[in-house]
Amino acid sequence: MLCSHNSRFAPSLPPPQAQRLLAHRRPQKAFFETFIRSLIILCLAIAVVLSSISVCDGRWLLANGELFGLWHFCAIGNDSAPRCVTDLRLARVEGLNVGMILIRSMVSSAVAVAIFGLELLMVSQVCEDASSRRKWSMGSVLILGSFLLSATGVLSFLILMKDHLTFTGFTLTYWCEFIAAFLFFLNGISGLHINSITQPRNGAGKI
Repeated sequence: MLCSHNSRFAPSLPPPQAQRLLAHRRPQKAFFETFIRSLIILCLAIAVVLSSISVCDGRWLLANGELFGLWHFCAIGNDSAPRCVTDLRLARVEGLNVGMILIRSMVSSAVAVAIFGLELLMVSQVCEDASSRRKWSMGSVLILGSFLLSATGVLSFLILMKDHLTFTGFTLTYWCEFIAAFLFFLNGISGLHINSITQPRNGAGKI
């Protein structure tokens, strides 16, 4: 009888009520944080598209009636269609053939690494779990790696073509790669920064 009497006063919560209590105690993301993370993902997607267009087209510099690119060299006449060849040795620029192989390898790798980084950022936001913050950090680091590869490719092209450079000679696809490299840097740094200033509070989510 004593056990029966005590059990009458034992505190207990019905399962639905307990679930509501857990839900109220879970930390919720602030709207501003969600907005910034979404903006970073959007800007990175734009950067990947710009870099992909730049690499696929590859025509970066127009100088003295000649078009220098990652994949082709074109001679442009006044009254004839451009004549393009894939043998870059015909451009008569020292080291162009080997240099372009390295440059297009770097910028192509930058796009591939950026796609993996962007995927990690998106997964970390869609599937929120205990490892979401780590996935976001890894994605941001990969984006910074894309910046290093892309910036190195752009600078190497400038050094290789230093004797033919004119500010008006850079094509639109070159500026696409330049802007993409800047966006990779800006959003990689921003991703790491927002992850560091939005640490979860100690004990959040514990009962």
